[in-house]
Amino acid sequence: MRLKPLLLALSLSLLPTVVHAQAFWSGYAGNSQHTALSSVASQSLDQVIWQTSVDLNPQYSGTSLLIHYGSPVVTSNNTVIVPVKTGATDGFRVDAHRGSDGGLLWSYTSDYSLPSHNWVPSYSPTLTPNGRIYMAGAGGTVYYRDNLDSGLAAPVTQVAFYGNSTYAANQAILNSGLKICTPLTSDSFGNVYFGYQTTGTVLGMTSGIARISASGATTFITASSATGGAASEVLMNCAPAVSNDGSTIYVAMHNGGYSGGYLVALNANTLATQAQVLLKDPKSGSDAILPYDGTASPMVAPDGKVFFGVLENPFSSSKGWMLQFNANLTSSGNAGAFGWDDTASLVPASMVPSYSGSSSYLLMTKYNNYAGLGGDGVNKLAILDPNATQLDTRTGATVMKEVQSIAGVTPDPEYIATHPDAVREWCINTAVVDPATGSILANSEDGKLYRWDLKTNTFTQVITLTAGIGEAYTPTLIGADGKVYAINNHTLFAVGSAAGPEPGTLALLVAGGAFLIARRRKTVR
Repeated sequence: MRLKPLLLALSLSLLPTVVHAQAFWSGYAGNSQHTALSSVASQSLDQVIWQTSVDLNPQYSGTSLLIHYGSPVVTSNNTVIVPVKTGATDGFRVDAHRGSDGGLLWSYTSDYSLPSHNWVPSYSPTLTPNGRIYMAGAGGTVYYRDNLDSGLAAPVTQVAFYGNSTYAANQAILNSGLKICTPLTSDSFGNVYFGYQTTGTVLGMTSGIARISASGATTFITASSATGGAASEVLMNCAPAVSNDGSTIYVAMHNGGYSGGYLVALNANTLATQAQVLLKDPKSGSDAILPYDGTASPMVAPDGKVFFGVLENPFSSSKGWMLQFNANLTSSGNAGAFGWDDTASLVPASMVPSYSGSSSYLLMTKYNNYAGLGGDGVNKLAILDPNATQLDTRTGATVMKEVQSIAGVTPDPEYIATHPDAVREWCINTAVVDPATGSILANSEDGKLYRWDLKTNTFTQVITLTAGIGEAYTPTLIGADGKVYAINNHTLFAVGSAAGPEPGTLALLVAGGAFLIARRRKTVR
């Protein structure tokens, strides 16, 4: 048979079949362990390929933008799905773009509304392993849809974790009094987890965490029940993390505002409490502060250790601590010297050629040292060894050993008169780790995206996105084709190589993978 009739026959055979994409970047920090590890090499930071707004009505406070933007998600077919704030104080939609050129495939307007807040919290959907997206909706409900890589309309299904019939009978009460308050997290089985807040008691429910299984079954537990009455709500913006075997969920709970609280381990199926630990300031011994204005989330390492950032108590410098625990939430070592509004990224030790220690993995965190709060304004990024120690020059505490660090490069005009070495801070709550290129991709308040090469400990690439602005911390990520994504001044930038991705293989997948035609495309020089 000649090729043209064969291709026509194959295309017709595909029409009735729905092929589900898989998740590539599933949500906050890339996966349910929040390691922010990329499985593909990032493209060169040559140019902005496309960009789109993540906030249609940004509200500035002087020269600052005090909002936490949610993380885009990416399918294995390179569809980039972006949460967008639409109104001045509320309102959200989700836009799906082709990763190649940013073309809009579809858009969904959500009925979600924000819980009570100071800084605007994030709106963050999640992808399940088979490419179904779940998005927060009104009254603590979530919506899901499939066929994410197509521009064709697709049905959207609503699920209430406390029962759809209950929601239908009490929409006004629930829409007003019950709100999702964290990013959504999908585990490797397609189960979805999220925290919610209530205003007082709503239809007998108080704030807690909910689960929607891949089959649609639901369960939930209140924060009070989970902690034996010690905490009243799930920490705002705290994305639930999942153990490597999928059996345990980790999330922080506190009593609102800037209060102390707990890291809690829950059974992934029943949400029954398996362990909890009262989070302490390792220097003062007081209860650490869990601020609802932050975005710190647990990160689960390959050996099962759990890392979580907190604010110091008494408050002094807004640096906080990166605490570490075993899987059962017993202490597993010393804290890192920075934890405020930060989720640690996982760095394979092999990425740092100069490292000679025994740890198989290291951590990457911000190392901001805020001028005006007792610091010198020399804001850094750092690689830390969780199993080695040093004395912290700021506090005198024994902390994780700094393997290497690098300071920002742009002077901070706000503090340059009083702190001559002050530089703009790193506006990230999670930075993407790229083992293939041995680098970290991080976004700065100076409006630039940097590649930190861990072999040379230098910034080997930088691209200007905006003129720079004081803003809340945002995630960076890498798409399925290697483009790097960063949010700066309410805009998502897709950054990549001027030459585009390397020529690859054109494949037609037929009837679930039974037939494959491939040909090499010639490179045009």
